[in-house]
Amino acid sequence: MIVLSIDSSTECASCALVSDEKLIGEINYNSKKQHSIILMPMVDKLLKDFKLTLEDIDGFVVSKGPGSFTGLRIGMSMVKGLSQGTNKPFVSISSLDALAFNFPCSNSIVCPILDALRDNVYTALYYFNDGNLNKLTDYMTLYIDDLIEMIKKYNSPVIFVGDAVPKFKDKLANNILNTYFAPNHLNVVKASSLGELGIKKLLNKEYDNLYTSVPIYLRKPQAEREYEKKMSIKNE
Repeated sequence: MIVLSIDSSTECASCALVSDEKLIGEINYNSKKQHSIILMPMVDKLLKDFKLTLEDIDGFVVSKGPGSFTGLRIGMSMVKGLSQGTNKPFVSISSLDALAFNFPCSNSIVCPILDALRDNVYTALYYFNDGNLNKLTDYMTLYIDDLIEMIKKYNSPVIFVGDAVPKFKDKLANNILNTYFAPNHLNVVKASSLGELGIKKLLNKEYDNLYTSVPIYLRKPQAEREYEKKMSIKNE
């Protein structure tokens, strides 16, 4: 099986070709370039470099978030279009799951953190058992101080990974014992991780529905929150 996986949940745009035996190829652009402009050329280059076409792809994998609202919509729309156009299945995987999957041999709690602005993070807690990824919590949006207090209760070593690590590294290290941090190259959501997790679902035929599958937002878009706040003040 060969899958094409795509992530656009953060500033890093990523696409990968993954088989059930190996990573075939991957492209990562960690910049503020618009995903709507660069993703399709990235996918086109990746396929051409390995002399493959969409007909050679058995299924698609996309990040369902949490993350950038606009980025998630771009990635989901793109993969749905590819799925419908080729009549091939697709599955969606959480960006937090993909980050946690970077540490399959860890005996520590794995805590991915993605920047949700205003000292908030998108997060969840994970552990591995016999190489299998398990969730300790649901996906959450938490104020960083609340996350620190929650983690302290587990009294366990913890690995932090994600694009919010540089922003909160000192604070986390100063407030939590036995704290470890991922190296920089693992702090981005990689399509290869999504692809490997997605292959398991595709092989089990746990396909997403083309019409009902939606991203994980965890909170309302900023524009919608500001509108509700404006209307609330107006009605007082």
